[in-house]
Amino acid sequence: QGDILRLEKEHQVLKEQVKEAQEKYDQLQSRSSEEISALEELLKKSIEETEVSKNELDWLQQDLEIKMKKWQQEKKENQKNLKALRNTVKKHTDTNDRYLKTIDEKEKQYNVSLNTYLETSNKLANEKVKLEELIKKSQDDCQECVKRAVKAEISVLKNWKETEVCRLNGITANAEVNLRVLKSFSSSPSAAPTLKSQIDSWEIFISNVKKQLEKVEAKYEEKIQMVKNGVRNCLTKMETVELSSP
Repeated sequence: QGDILRLEKEHQVLKEQVKEAQEKYDQLQSRSSEEISALEELLKKSIEETEVSKNELDWLQQDLEIKMKKWQQEKKENQKNLKALRNTVKKHTDTNDRYLKTIDEKEKQYNVSLNTYLETSNKLANEKVKLEELIKKSQDDCQECVKRAVKAEISVLKNWKETEVCRLNGITANAEVNLRVLKSFSSSPSAAPTLKSQIDSWEIFISNVKKQLEKVEAKYEEKIQMVKNGVRNCLTKMETVELSSP
């Protein structure tokens, strides 16, 4: 009896273990199915991605080939342009060398011209100083000549004035002598009527000569004053009216 109970207990335990194992198996199978489905999905996705990656790889390969060809073409063009640029640089370098040589020559010519200019300028400056000294001396001499000319003109005008004054004074003196003689003769009653007209004529003549004398003196004094004031071309002899004696 005891063995049966023990066996039943063991059977019950085994049954429970089998049930538990079955449940675990079912769980594992379910989980495995899910995992398999997930793996299959991942495999499918991986295959699709692989196809996409392959297509992308082909596209990238084609793009790379296109870019390589383009790069090679650009490389050729760049090499060609680089060669052209080097030729241009060489040409510009040669041109710059020629320009530098020309500039150097021009600078030497400029220095020579500058030295010549400075020498000439100094020489001209010295000559200018000498000319200015000569001009000043000439101006001083000219002023001295002008002063002497003024003195000479004044002297000539005074001589002309004195000559004319002396001449008119002489005429006046002679006329006054004649007038006194006539007046002395006119004291006689018989001669008075005859001599009166002559006396009047001589008196008028003497008056005109004195007026002429005053006019001559005033005119020559005016000319002398004009010469002193710097007026030129005043050295002209005064025209006098010849007075006829009675």
